[in-house]
Amino acid sequence: MEDTELIALAKKAAENAYVPYSGYTVGAALLTENGKVYLGCNIENAAYGPTNCAERTAFFKAVSEGERKFSALAVVGGKNFDFKDYFTPCGVCRQVMAEFCDDKFRVLIGKNGDEYLSLTLGEILPYSFSSEKLK
Repeated sequence: MEDTELIALAKKAAENAYVPYSGYTVGAALLTENGKVYLGCNIENAAYGPTNCAERTAFFKAVSEGERKFSALAVVGGKNFDFKDYFTPCGVCRQVMAEFCDDKFRVLIGKNGDEYLSLTLGEILPYSFSSEKLK
């Protein structure tokens, strides 16, 4: 799958965002190694703490369906579907990625038009904490 296709799917996923408090829409598209894509959107909650990010929604959907091998994640975010700036995953989402992906896992960060950044998990989460540290 082309990077721009995965980013387009992330933009489509943002359409389902439930954001009555912030109006900040986020969409994610997670590509498995076997070519399947899982979409996620952010889901806010009045208590704030139970809010879930789009990236984690996509990962949790995939993992709950038995997926464990991933090749890329595309993410977009912005106020009221305006993806004018690059949106980067939060630290909690980066840690979830580190649970299932190695440092070479690709993270695509899109914005309006066809502009995007292609980074690795190692670049956005250097010195990550992993299960290897527990041994």
